[in-house]
Amino acid sequence: MLSILNRRVRINTLKRNARQTLKYEQSRGKVMSEWRSALQLDSQRNVINGSAHEFRAAIDRAADLRIYTEFRHNEHIDVGSSNPELIREVAEFGVTYSIDHRWAAGIMHLRQPIELPIGFGTRPSMSFFVYNEDGAQGIARPYLDGKISEGSLGSSPISPPDKMPKYHAFDNWDEQTNAPSHNFVYDFETFRYCVNDSWREVLSHSSTGEVLSGSLSELVDAFSAGCAMKLGLENLCQDLQGESATKLHHTVYVQGGSAYYYTEQKLLIIGTHPVIRVRPQIPLQYASGNWDFGWVMVRSDGRVVYRRCDPYTLKFTDHVQHNSVRWFVR
Repeated sequence: MLSILNRRVRINTLKRNARQTLKYEQSRGKVMSEWRSALQLDSQRNVINGSAHEFRAAIDRAADLRIYTEFRHNEHIDVGSSNPELIREVAEFGVTYSIDHRWAAGIMHLRQPIELPIGFGTRPSMSFFVYNEDGAQGIARPYLDGKISEGSLGSSPISPPDKMPKYHAFDNWDEQTNAPSHNFVYDFETFRYCVNDSWREVLSHSSTGEVLSGSLSELVDAFSAGCAMKLGLENLCQDLQGESATKLHHTVYVQGGSAYYYTEQKLLIIGTHPVIRVRPQIPLQYASGNWDFGWVMVRSDGRVVYRRCDPYTLKFTDHVQHNSVRWFVR
C-alpha cells in the first residue's frame, strides 16, 4: 500500500515538474522573443541589417536598449597578450536619447569599469559610455573615490591607447580633473543594437499637466498592479544648450523606481533611475562642461526636480523645472 502511495506521489511530482518546466520554457521563449536586433553595423559601421529608422522608432517608443559587440582580447583588453580569443559583450544602456526625431543614442548609466578578466578598475568611477546609432562612441568618467583633482577644464592632448589601431580617438577633455571625457570609435567586429519594445504608453501630458493622450487613471491602475514604469522626459537638457539659436528638441528615456499616488489630489510622483544629461547634438558627444548626472523626481502635473551631481566636484544641487512627460508601463 505504501509503495503504491509513494508511486502516486512520485508521478504527481513528475507531472508538476513537467508543468513547471513547460511554463518556464514558454515564459522563457516569450521573454527571449521580446528582444530583437533593430540595427546591425559591421566593423566599418556600415548597416548590414535593420535600419537606423527602425532603431530610432523603437527608441521613441521607450524600447530598452542593449548593444552586442565583439572584440579580441589582445587587441582591446591586453595588447601585450598572445591571447587572440574573441570576446562577446552585451552592454545595457539604461538611458536613451531621441534627438529631433532624427537621431538616437544610448548611455550606460550603472557601469563601474571592469578590468577583464580579473575584477574592477584601479579607481572607483562610473563609465558613462555613449553609443550613437552610427557606432560613434564616447566616455565620461566621474571618479568616486574623493581624491582631490587640480586640473583645469578644457581641451587636453589627444592620447589614444598605445598599440591599439582599432581605437580612433577624436578629442580629449578635462584630463586632469575628476571627470575626464573623450569621444572615439573602436572598430568592433560588429555592432548589434538589440531592443525590447514591450513598453506601452498610457499617458502623455504637457509641462503644466494637461493630458495630451491616454489617462492618469489607466496609469494609476497599472502602477497599483505592480507594473514597471518608464518615462520620456522632453527637453530635460534644455539648459545645457546654452544660448544657442537652434535648440534641438529631445526626449530622454529612463526607467522609474519607487512611485507614490496621492488619492485625493490625484497626483502621481515617481523617482527615476540615474540619468546622464548631455548637451543634445548630432551625434551625441561629450565636451568640457556639457554633461552631468543625477536623479529626477517627476510628477504627473509636469513638475520635475532634477537632483544634479556636478561631476567635477561631486556636489549636489536641486533644480526645479516643468517638462512634458510620456509615461510607459510594462
